[in-house]
Amino acid sequence: MDKKNVRYNILTVIVYITGIILLVQLFNLQIVHGEEYLQKSSSRLTRENTIVAARGDILDRNGNVLAGTVNQYNVEIYRSKIDTETLNNTLLKVAQVLESNEDKYKDEFPVKINPTEFTISDEKLKNWLKDNNLDENSSAEEVLQKYKEKYEISNNNIKEARKIIAMRYGIETEGYSSMNSYTIAKNISTKSVAIFEERNLEFPGVSISTSSVRKYLRQSLASHAIGYIGEINEEELKKMEGYSMNDYIGKAGIEYVFEPYLRGKNGKKQTDMSIDGTTTGEYITEEAIQGSNVILTIDANLQSTTEKALKNNIEKIKTGGFYETRDVKSGAAVVLDVKTGDVLAIASYPDFEPQLFVNGISTEKWNEYTKEEGSALVNRAIQSAYAPGSTFKMVSAIAGLETGAITPTETIYDTGIYPRGYKPRCWIYSSQGRGHGALNVSGAIKNSCNYFFYEVITRMGIENLEKYATYFGLGQKTNIELPGEVSGTLAGKTLYNKLKETWYYGNSLSAVIGQAENNFTPIQMARYIAMLANGGKNVKVSIVKDIIDADGISLGKEKIKQYSQQKLNLTEINNEDLDIKKENLDLVLEGMKSVTTETGGTAYGVFKDFDIEVGGKTGSAEAGDNVNAWFVGFAPYDNPEIAIVVMVENGAHGSYTAEVTKEIIEEYFNLKGEINEDVTAKPYTEQQNN
Repeated sequence: MDKKNVRYNILTVIVYITGIILLVQLFNLQIVHGEEYLQKSSSRLTRENTIVAARGDILDRNGNVLAGTVNQYNVEIYRSKIDTETLNNTLLKVAQVLESNEDKYKDEFPVKINPTEFTISDEKLKNWLKDNNLDENSSAEEVLQKYKEKYEISNNNIKEARKIIAMRYGIETEGYSSMNSYTIAKNISTKSVAIFEERNLEFPGVSISTSSVRKYLRQSLASHAIGYIGEINEEELKKMEGYSMNDYIGKAGIEYVFEPYLRGKNGKKQTDMSIDGTTTGEYITEEAIQGSNVILTIDANLQSTTEKALKNNIEKIKTGGFYETRDVKSGAAVVLDVKTGDVLAIASYPDFEPQLFVNGISTEKWNEYTKEEGSALVNRAIQSAYAPGSTFKMVSAIAGLETGAITPTETIYDTGIYPRGYKPRCWIYSSQGRGHGALNVSGAIKNSCNYFFYEVITRMGIENLEKYATYFGLGQKTNIELPGEVSGTLAGKTLYNKLKETWYYGNSLSAVIGQAENNFTPIQMARYIAMLANGGKNVKVSIVKDIIDADGISLGKEKIKQYSQQKLNLTEINNEDLDIKKENLDLVLEGMKSVTTETGGTAYGVFKDFDIEVGGKTGSAEAGDNVNAWFVGFAPYDNPEIAIVVMVENGAHGSYTAEVTKEIIEEYFNLKGEINEDVTAKPYTEQQNN
């Protein structure tokens, strides 16, 4: 016999032997043990659950956690093969365990007892009765009885029956199955967890799950920047892939913008159950991966000081702590690194508590936060634009010097009433019946002389003012990585051409002193001051320092920028470097220094005994019947590190808000001391006279 036949015969024998083994095993499974395995498979269920990944942390520049996660226990129930009476008794026992440990369970059934009455308004009640096929004239007692019959509740104790109804109603409304649970209660105590786990057989279908919950560790600190999370709604669910109806997503601020990074990757868990719903085993088949950490540029301590100083200042103005009582409710403050454009602090008042949104904010609190007069959810630092008033005059001075309309040594004599156009008056004329006299550019900034700048715009024209204001980023978004930033408006022919309106000389006289259509956000103003302080160099404003994933890998600034621009539909800012002359900048900065260090300076009373020299400018800008108060500044004067902008709506006088700046500088440089006020320095308001 040749070798080929031998090999063929051996292979044939192996195939036959293998086939016989398989047939014997199949006979063993189906015939010998078939009934046994059938009973086991019929009495055991397996489901796969999602392990929700912990959300990434949001930290300040020093690693302090501002928004983190904590673990919580939840009670869930799955559909199992138990009869209605067993289900009702199980739910009652669950309610009793939770109540004994002061844990709350979901209860949206709109009827209460003792007294028995409806808990929703008449209009909502009418719709609810209709949606649930109930007679519109039904009483609360009748509705309670109908649901007792509907759910086949035999318990005659109305209090206990009401508890069962509440849970059955929730299950009916939201639905559940052997694979998808209904959540009875969230964030229950460890005492309740221990009872459910120790007496597992008494609670068929009931399971304890663990989930991570967002925790805002510093209450309302940086609330507008951080934002908040909430349960995903139907509209959001349609747009976002990979989410389910029970997921929570970022709704505002950093939480919203960087949702894909903060969310993380969910894992999977397999759970074995007996036919009655009792858990017999659990196995993790895929580990969850925590979301990336987002590191902000802000400093938590400086942020806290900024918020407190702004709030206290608003309260002081409101209660007459200065020269008058004003109806003030809101304001904003921004602190920037003058070299990098990093946001060190960003405050908007009033603020809110993000934690209240996590499990659903109450109607009462929502109404408080969103009332028209002072919505706490508006980030006034980036979402509201205001006339800058005299804080705009540094741009006007730079434009005048750079174009040669005025010279560094030239003086202009202020007579009080400008003789051209609509003959506007300098603000001092209204109170003293005269002008400032002869002033150079630094003196004009110190004294905030309107007359001086009327002459500047007359000589150079509005086009040059627009050019330099645009270079300093006014009337344009800063592209900060936060949602809702507005562009504001820059007064000038460019705007009027878009509106198809005619620009007149009188418009220029208003624009040059920061009125007309000039409206800028505090964040824009902070960028502008930072550029003045750093030698006229462009800065890119940013509030995100880095994003670090679960493996410790950095995303990097460039990718963060690319992502945020796409997410927020931002356009790259590419302003041409105008290469502003140092000597011209120095003249303007000297004027700002005199505001805080020389007698007669509008903020001298605040800074006269201060250990650090500050360059600053006050502004009082008319806005209808109100006058908004500004203070803009930088420190230290000789080697600037930070730019600060404070704005209080209807705060009247910029000198009032200078106190906020002083407190911020004290915190930044860890200084101590009290603010010294010059009670003899009378505040002023720049006015636009038409």
